[in-house]
Amino acid sequence: MTSDARPAAPRSTAALLREQAGWCQTLGSSLYGALLAKCADDLESGGPVADVLAGHEDDPARSALALRLMGAVHRLVLEGRAAALAAFYPSMGGDPERPGAWEAFREVVRRHTSELRQLVERPVQTNEVGRCAALVGGFVTIARETGMSLRLLEIGTSAGLNLAWDRYRYEARASAFGDPASPVRIDDVFTGAEPALDVAVRVASRRGCDLAPLDPRRAEDRLTLQSYVWPDQGDRLRLLRGALEVAQREAVEVERAHAIPWLTSALATPSIGATTVVFHSVMIIYLEREERARVRAILDAAGERATAEAPLAWLRLEPPGKQLAFELRLTLWPTGEDRLLALAGPHGRPVEWRV
Repeated sequence: MTSDARPAAPRSTAALLREQAGWCQTLGSSLYGALLAKCADDLESGGPVADVLAGHEDDPARSALALRLMGAVHRLVLEGRAAALAAFYPSMGGDPERPGAWEAFREVVRRHTSELRQLVERPVQTNEVGRCAALVGGFVTIARETGMSLRLLEIGTSAGLNLAWDRYRYEARASAFGDPASPVRIDDVFTGAEPALDVAVRVASRRGCDLAPLDPRRAEDRLTLQSYVWPDQGDRLRLLRGALEVAQREAVEVERAHAIPWLTSALATPSIGATTVVFHSVMIIYLEREERARVRAILDAAGERATAEAPLAWLRLEPPGKQLAFELRLTLWPTGEDRLLALAGPHGRPVEWRV
C-alpha cells in the first residue's frame, strides 16, 4: 500500500507527537519542536510518517514513541546516510534555521520507511550526563554527613555513564570537585545557593543494572546513545561525547537485570564501613505503579536494617509530575530522614540548590 492510500492514524497518536513537540520547544529544541508538529500533520494525512508508525497506535505515552521516531531518523543522519537532512542538524554541523528542514526530513522517512519501522521498535536509550550536575550535590552531601566511602548502586543505568560521576569535573562559584583534566566539565549550573563541592569522596564500588544495557566501548551502542540526543542541543551532546571518552578508559560494567530482583539481592546484606547509595535519574517514571511500590518497599526494608556503621542512602532525580522542575531527593537511613535537596531541569541544568 502506498503512503497516499494509507488511512489516517488515530488522532491520539498525532496528539502524542504534538505534545512532545511542545516539550521540545519548551526545552530549547526548536528544530524538533517544528519537525514533530509537521510529523503529526503528516501522520494524520496518511503520509510516510504514518507508514513508519503504523501498528503503534496503542503504544503507551511512557514509551516515548515520538522520541523513538526522532532518534531513528537522527541515527541515519549520524551514520552519514541522510546528507540532505544533515545540512539542518547541528550535530553534523548543519544549520537548523535554514528553510527546508521538514521537506528533507520527510524525504528521509519516505526513502527509509522499512528500516525506520524496525528502528522505532527500539526503546529510547539515553544516559543524560548533564543530570550529574544535580546528582553530584547529593553524593557530596552523603559523603560529608556519613564520613564513609560510597558503595554505588544505580538502577536504570543504561551505559553506566552516570555511575562514573566522580570522574568528571564540576565547578561552582565557591568550590569545585573532580578531575580538572576530565573531558566532561559541568560548571555554572547553580542559580543561587550551591552545595559545598570541596568534599573528599571515595567510591568503594560501583554497580548498575538495566533491562537493555549499552556498552560505551561498542561503536553501535555509542551511536545509539548519540542518536537520542536532540541534534540542536550541543551542550548535551558535548557532555555525552566527553563521558564516552572517559568510558573508553574506565568503563563500568552494567548487569542486564530488572531493578526489583537486582535491588533485592544487592541490599540483602548491609555493607559495614561504607554507605550504600541507591540512585536513579528519570527512571522510576517508566515503571508500572506496582513496580514503583515494590522498589520503595525493598528500600524501606533495607533501611530498617541500616545502622550507623552501615548506612543506606536513596538519591533520586525524578519529575514530581508534568513539571519542568525535577526533584533531587535524598533519604538517609538509619534515621530515614527524607529531604528535598534541589530542583533541576530535565536535562540537568539549571540546578536550584535548596539546602
